[in-house]
Amino acid sequence: MYGIPEFRMPKKVVQAEIDYIKKLGVEVKKNYMIGRLSTIDELFEKGFDAIFVGTGAGLPHFMRIPGENLGGVYSANEFLIRVNLMKAYLFPDYDTPIRIGKKVAVIGGGNVAMDSARSALRLGAEEVWIVYRRSKEELPARHEEVENAEKEGVKLKFLTNPVRFLGDETGWVTGIECINMCLGEPDESGRKRPLPIEGSEFIMDIDTAVIAIGQSPNPIIQRTTEGLETTRYGTIIVKDESGQTTKGGVYAGGDVVSGAATVISAMGAGKRAARSIHKYLMEKKTVQQSGKA
Repeated sequence: MYGIPEFRMPKKVVQAEIDYIKKLGVEVKKNYMIGRLSTIDELFEKGFDAIFVGTGAGLPHFMRIPGENLGGVYSANEFLIRVNLMKAYLFPDYDTPIRIGKKVAVIGGGNVAMDSARSALRLGAEEVWIVYRRSKEELPARHEEVENAEKEGVKLKFLTNPVRFLGDETGWVTGIECINMCLGEPDESGRKRPLPIEGSEFIMDIDTAVIAIGQSPNPIIQRTTEGLETTRYGTIIVKDESGQTTKGGVYAGGDVVSGAATVISAMGAGKRAARSIHKYLMEKKTVQQSGKA
């Protein structure tokens, strides 16, 4: 509801799905952070027989370069949530505290970067750049997302990496110092490693910057659940497509397992896990009944 722009997934479609799930008898308990108000183990103690973790990947990555705390420098998470939550997509009918200005730079090359760039155009930016440290061939965004962004007027600046943000006396971002890159040997991702070209620094004048270089799962559940194994990236390890984790009765799927991906893949993971949970509960019930007999 709050991460995907209106032009890609209309809110009325999301609401219709939520309403349908409620009609099936699902109880929605809001403002209840698992790992803080209750842990996974405490949920079992309260009588739940199986648990599915689908908490996504909502923890933004930052570049950790000078000037990142200047006004007008957003994480893509904050930027898109403000746009959605405060109905900036209906501007000017709804006011929202996002100062866009004329020139926007979006750092990153994934689907979230494309969403951010296209949203900035809709909020009135005159010039929007995607700044990506590799070439077009290495872009992680889906081809159609890149194509749509280009058709709408988003400009792509490849082999470019920011090294610091520049600001004015009021603490607001005014530019990015970047360095040109070249591609070396493939790294662990299989893509060619970007390497800086010494002495090639230059300045991009901007009014707003959006950092969209990836997201990780929030670690609260993982840190408060004994026996739940994770990868070094914080994603939950599952045994197979069933979504079964290393902790009995606990299943997981979507971005919290795969890392940031698509809604479609998350829906598929949820459906596969639901079948597995049903099988698990039926087998557990049979064992209990045979024990009583």
